[in-house]
Parts: sequence; structure tokens; C-alpha cells
Amino acid sequence: MISTIVYIVGVVLAIWCVLDIFKKPKLGLLGKILVSILVLATSWIGLAVYYFVLRDRL
Repeated sequence: MISTIVYIVGVVLAIWCVLDIFKKPKLGLLGKILVSILVLATSWIGLAVYYFVLRDRL
């Protein structure tokens, strides 16, 4: 039960990150795709790195 909730929260946050990445005007299309793939492939670690490190820099 709890693992299902954690999984659903992870999917929702990953979608939110990808949408946020594609709203960034500084990045080109290839950069957006690469960062999105990186976030999706690394799950919770990618979400944390994006939110705490990359979000303000992109």
C-alpha cells in the first residue's frame, strides 16, 4: 500500500519536473530532452538533484 503511494507520488513529481524543464527558455530542445531523460531515468535522485541544484541554474 505505502509503496504504491510512493510510486504514484514519484510519477507525479517526475511529470512535474519534465513540464518545468520544457518551460525553461534558456535551454535548447536537445538540452531539455537530455535533462528530462536524466531526471526520468534516475527517479528520486534525479528529482532531488533537479529541484535543489539545477532548477535555478537552467
